[in-house]
Amino acid sequence: MPVYAMRAITTFAVMATLIAAGCGGSGDSDTAASTTNTQPASTRIDGVLALGHLAPLTGPLAVLSPSLTVPVQMAVAEINAAGGVGGAPVTLFVADDGSVPETGRTALKKLVATDHVDAVIGPASSNVALELLSDVKSAPVLQCSGSNTAASLSDTDSGGFYFRTSPSDNLQAVALASLLLHDRRASPAFIVRNDTYGVGLARAATRVLREAGISPKPTVSYDPEGTDFTQDVEKIAASKPDSVVVLGLQEDGARILNGMIAAGIGPSGMPIYGTDGIGSSAFAAIVDSANPGVVAGVRGTTPASTPAGIDHPFNVAIATSGVDNIYSSYYYDCAILTALAAVRAKSDDPVKMQRAFAKNLTGNTLCKTFAECKSALESGKAIHYQGASSDFKVWDGHEPGVGRYDIWWYDSAGRLTTAPPSEQITVP
Repeated sequence: MPVYAMRAITTFAVMATLIAAGCGGSGDSDTAASTTNTQPASTRIDGVLALGHLAPLTGPLAVLSPSLTVPVQMAVAEINAAGGVGGAPVTLFVADDGSVPETGRTALKKLVATDHVDAVIGPASSNVALELLSDVKSAPVLQCSGSNTAASLSDTDSGGFYFRTSPSDNLQAVALASLLLHDRRASPAFIVRNDTYGVGLARAATRVLREAGISPKPTVSYDPEGTDFTQDVEKIAASKPDSVVVLGLQEDGARILNGMIAAGIGPSGMPIYGTDGIGSSAFAAIVDSANPGVVAGVRGTTPASTPAGIDHPFNVAIATSGVDNIYSSYYYDCAILTALAAVRAKSDDPVKMQRAFAKNLTGNTLCKTFAECKSALESGKAIHYQGASSDFKVWDGHEPGVGRYDIWWYDSAGRLTTAPPSEQITVP
């Protein structure tokens, strides 16, 4: 088992620096015009918990959609098999956010005004989530996402209605830097999406590397909607790095990698790293369907699909579902925790549910499934839900305080391979 350099760099000082860096936020979500509140909350509180799911059915994250929607469907089935909430089955409505704020806002409005949902799971994209926070707050609806990782979401005002089960990129920055340090990369370059995700994660990771005595090359940011990345790749090549970190999503990340290959700095001759944005079983074919092995050697970090030490029945079920376990356990936990918040609140009122949400992670009665947690709550016990994505021993307001990260790479055939749980990086 490799010994990663994380312990040498995750000092309190470094974490304080990361947290300070991640708290700036974009500010856009607080100034965006909100048109969502067309259905008064009082008319939506009817004793039936209605969940909406903002999912990327189209757009750059569509390839991941089954990994996010299937676990929510599995959670709802489990909830209803245990008698639902308040004696009634939970209902589920899915709307396409397209990974675009405008599409997401229209989808949220439909979920609230037409489907009368009390809570929303998603969206997948941090950028969309940031833009919709004011809409969520004004609706109001409880919101929980299992894939938002942007650091700026750690300190953005949602009025208490926003939660996430996925750890902040403040934490993944340490994991990614640890992997680079373990591999003895002395002068990495970062080429990143020019958005909250790419720029924010790169800024945090380069800070960690500098604290460890490494001098990264200047970061190059690119327009994710662009088609010609020649100049961006040329800047990276001219900096003469010993490795390159690509912080992109599936489609634009594939275009960047193709540009790097054409420029002679592809993975066959240059160590390439990434995160979950470019780590999936579909990525190699997006880069080159005729030669998926062209991505061989690319490696990186991602929030652990099955964190070490977690023994949960969902992880067994998803492993046999045929669905890539990419953020799946985090979405499952969002749905279960939302339903448990309604059980504890004895209401589908989003205001009461948001006050109850985190309390189900601090009690003395440990439970894993919805049925056993519901039974404990109805018996008057204070529960501590132990999920499929985390045991939630450390909870920081509206998000996990600990992140566990898988190490992945592409083999010679372009197949995504993940190191065993014993090699996961835990931060802090």
